[in-house]
Amino acid sequence: MADRPETPENDTQWRTAGDRIQTLLDSCAAGGAAAYERAQQLVREVVGLYGAALEHIMSELDQHAGQDPRLIERLATDDLVASLLLVHGLHPHDVHRRVSDALDRVRPYLGSHGGDVDLLEVADGPDGPVLRLAFKGSCKSCPSSAVTLELAVEDAVRAAAPEISQIEVVTAESKTGPSVIPTESLLAHVHSNGSNGHGGTEWHPVPEVTELQPGEVAGFRVGGTTLVVCRVGDDVFAYRDHCPVCDDTLQGAELHDALLRCPRCQVDFDVVHAGAGQNAADAAHLDPLPLLTRDGVPSVALRGEQLGAPA
Repeated sequence: MADRPETPENDTQWRTAGDRIQTLLDSCAAGGAAAYERAQQLVREVVGLYGAALEHIMSELDQHAGQDPRLIERLATDDLVASLLLVHGLHPHDVHRRVSDALDRVRPYLGSHGGDVDLLEVADGPDGPVLRLAFKGSCKSCPSSAVTLELAVEDAVRAAAPEISQIEVVTAESKTGPSVIPTESLLAHVHSNGSNGHGGTEWHPVPEVTELQPGEVAGFRVGGTTLVVCRVGDDVFAYRDHCPVCDDTLQGAELHDALLRCPRCQVDFDVVHAGAGQNAADAAHLDPLPLLTRDGVPSVALRGEQLGAPA
């Protein structure tokens, strides 16, 4: 796979561009129906103009791809450019390739929880492409592990292939044979509708975590939640600031290899493997949170209540 281009800091403002545009449109509604319709028409005209220009650019690049075969690939893997190409149906990669690449990007995170996912097929459906996946394994002692894995996969697929109408999951370890589970059933608890009694999930950028050095532990306050973030080698892991053994903060905890030791109860937690406790009688574990790079910026997924907590 081609190297992914670095995203300049000022590009992060485009992460919320859609929300800002919608806010401006909503404010136009105060001027009456006619003003709102004119604002919508203006947006449609601008989008159409830029779409036509992008189509011309991609056509020219395709004709001269032999001069620099990596150029189109670099554009296709730039988050901002790729999102615009998707909007206008101009992305050079088909849906299978985009989903496969997205799963490859989250696979190291899944592996840290003892899990993995296989892409079985992308099939035609009545409302659009249907994606079939097989989840394999997860941290058996961690009830929130499955939630974080599903959230990471769903978000990656949604960003890379918004035209996917349904995700069907085959439970690879089912003793009664493979069973197909609609995504609305399996992933209901990670959707933003709060149907399981929890608050909606939101991704929060945490660019400061890139400054962490290997073996370093730091605390961050994000979206009203205190996080403990650890760096082990090139990988960064995030957990809620709560020790399940002594029911206290992890402030002052130190990292020894991949083990985070609570400074109060002295219990070690394996931060690389979903925060599983190493010397706790009740198989206690930390509460892991998805920390993934989105649009070139490290971001953590949070919601109103604890991931994996009883509804």
